[in-house]
Amino acid sequence: MANSLLAAVNPFARRDEYSRNTLNVYRVTTLVSYLVLVVTAFYYTFNKPHEGHHPHKKIWGNNRPTPFAQNSIITSVYWLILFLLQALSTLSLFTSNPTHRHATASIAPHTTLSNLLLFAFIHLWTRSHFLLSLLLLAVNFANLSAAYFRHSTTPRFIHWGSVSGPLAWNFVALYWVGAVAVHNTNHLAARIVANVFIWGFLGYGLFFLVAFKDYTMGFNLSVLSFSTAVGQLLTKPHLFQLQWIFAFTIGAILFVLSVLVAAPGLIGREDLFVRGQVVSEDRERAPLLANE
Repeated sequence: MANSLLAAVNPFARRDEYSRNTLNVYRVTTLVSYLVLVVTAFYYTFNKPHEGHHPHKKIWGNNRPTPFAQNSIITSVYWLILFLLQALSTLSLFTSNPTHRHATASIAPHTTLSNLLLFAFIHLWTRSHFLLSLLLLAVNFANLSAAYFRHSTTPRFIHWGSVSGPLAWNFVALYWVGAVAVHNTNHLAARIVANVFIWGFLGYGLFFLVAFKDYTMGFNLSVLSFSTAVGQLLTKPHLFQLQWIFAFTIGAILFVLSVLVAAPGLIGREDLFVRGQVVSEDRERAPLLANE
C-alpha cells in the first residue's frame, strides 16, 4: 500500500500510462522550465548581473584560461541546437502520437529538474559562485544520468535534445567549472594533470558507443572536445600546452566512431539497433518504442 502510494506521488516513478491531469502538469512544468532556461541563457549571454558587490560577468566572461576553457562560439551553437531539439521534444507532450507523448512524459520530470538546475547554475556562475555552480552541475549530472539509464530507448530526437545532449555538456562542464573553481590551474603541474584528465572525454564517449551504441553521445562529446581544443588554442600559450592536441584527437576519434555506429541506420540497415531506440528492445517497455 505504502509502495503504491509512493509510486503514485513520485514524478520519477515508471508508469505504463499517464492520466490527462498528469500530462497537463508535465506540459506546463516542462514548457515553463524550458522558457525560463532559454530566456535566462540568452539574457546572461549578452548581459551581466548588476546587483551586489561580488564580481559579476556574462556567461562567457568567466570562461577563464584554464586547461578546460571552451570556445564560446562552438558551445553556444551546440546549445542553440539543443534548445531547438528540446522545443520539439516539449511539443511531443501535445502530440496525438502516443509513443512520442508517452516517451516525453516519462522523462519530463528529469527535463524539468534539469532546466531548473541549469537556470540556477547560470545565476550562480555569472555571479562567480563557482563551488555552488559545480555542486548544481554534480546534482544535474546524477539527474540526467538517471534519465538516460532509466529511459534509454526514448525516440532519437527526444533523447538527443532532452537527455544525451544536456548530459554530454554537463559532463564536460564538470571539468570546465571545476578548473575555474580550484583556481590557478594554468601552471605546469595543473597542465600535466589536465593532460591526463581530458582523456576522460574519450572514455566516457566510448562507454556509450560500446555499451549503448548511442552515436548521439559520441557526436555530442566530439563537438565539445573540438570546442575545448579551440578554447585551448585561444588561451595564453604555455610551456606544456598539449591540451589542444589531445582535445582535437579525442574529438576526431569520437566523430569517426560515431559515424561508424550511425552508418547502418543512415544507409537503411538497422540491424544494430531498432530505429527510435538507443539499445535493444528488452531494455524498456514496448510503449516507448518508436514505430516510425
